[in-house]
Amino acid sequence: QVQLVESGGGLVQAGGSLRLSCAASGRTFSTYATAWFRQAPGKEREFVAAIRWSGDITFYADSVKGRFTISRDNAKITVYLQMNSLKPEDTAVYYCANTKSIFVRTPSNYDYWGQGTQVTVSS
Repeated sequence: QVQLVESGGGLVQAGGSLRLSCAASGRTFSTYATAWFRQAPGKEREFVAAIRWSGDITFYADSVKGRFTISRDNAKITVYLQMNSLKPEDTAVYYCANTKSIFVRTPSNYDYWGQGTQVTVSS
């Protein structure tokens, strides 16, 4: 079992920044990658960014490329999502998740999910 706990969400004005954290515990040794997904009301969960366990490869959705940065600290078993130049359309519940699959953009490939953290961007 793997436990994931997100933190760092909140309310921010458009153009502002937030940093989300995802702390992992448990049997993380078989993880291929950790990702951030988000889900806005009435919409499907969508891929935001992912990072391989080794930290050497990252993946981004086109909608956040150049604004968001995913990183990890393996000593703390924590993954971060630095979000800059936030837009109202970034408003959603953000989830982190772990996968053993190389197909990191598909939510159904993820085995473990956190409880989510709300990000609200006001215009």
